[in-house]
Amino acid sequence: MKDQLQPATDSTRFAITGAGLGLRRSLLDDLDGLTTADVDFMEVAPENWIGVGGRFGRKFSQYTERFPFVCHGLSLSIGSPGALDYELVKSIKAFLKQHRVRLYTEHLSYCSDSGHLYDLMPIPFTEEAVHYVAGRIREVQDILEQRIAMENVSYYGAPQQEMREIDFINAVIAEADCDLLLDVNNIYVNSINHGYDPLEFLQQLPGERAVYVHVAGHYDEAEDLRVDTHGAAVIASVWELLDQAYRRFGVMPTLLERDFNIPPVPELLAEVEQIKAIQNRHRSATGTESVAARMQRTPVEMDS
Repeated sequence: MKDQLQPATDSTRFAITGAGLGLRRSLLDDLDGLTTADVDFMEVAPENWIGVGGRFGRKFSQYTERFPFVCHGLSLSIGSPGALDYELVKSIKAFLKQHRVRLYTEHLSYCSDSGHLYDLMPIPFTEEAVHYVAGRIREVQDILEQRIAMENVSYYGAPQQEMREIDFINAVIAEADCDLLLDVNNIYVNSINHGYDPLEFLQQLPGERAVYVHVAGHYDEAEDLRVDTHGAAVIASVWELLDQAYRRFGVMPTLLERDFNIPPVPELLAEVEQIKAIQNRHRSATGTESVAARMQRTPVEMDS
């Protein structure tokens, strides 16, 4: 167990590489012709697929046989005042093993208290909450027998706030000894809604803990209010923040999230290609490629 929970290093932390896309059930047929030349990896919420059989189950297994997969959970509810759902955690563990899923991540938030709330609620930014949440993350890691990564989330209120958001995130990750799923759109959304500098926030995150990145679109509700919807194209300011993340931390695997108002596949792939273009620009600028990326390529690819 101790060996499995050692912190990631620059040469080993990336279980996936390149540019990925979230697989939604409505896209199962539309994405059927894709290969890893189009999309390097895919992501699903395990809750949407645990126990699914029949045509959908068979189709999903065909994808997991062709693409590297990561899981981004919806229901762990790590900050909930209620007990952890141990049966869910055990089901996720079995699902990860069944489909050879390379990473499991969740939201640094909560969504339940004697029932699911169907939304991501903000954890109070307090010292007490840091200790509480970190303990629950460690417990989940012990059950899963692997590290997990927590995502910096969008939020619209900060009840009982005693700490800055950035200090809360960093404290939880350090005390839990877990990893980070870096969401650049959430940083941008929060920077507008809560009035801070997104680049300064980004630069204070523990980039050495980031296992991959999320990029997505959002909705402009008002001049000072953005809503994290994953229902629109990525805007220029978020692409720029992704570029700055690579500049600060190096090229990281990055996934495009799109949950509704899903456009035709060519439009989705155009955004995936934009991720690749930014990644390639940074690789060209440094003249290097991560050891993890080279290790995942076949001998034929490395010779080409």
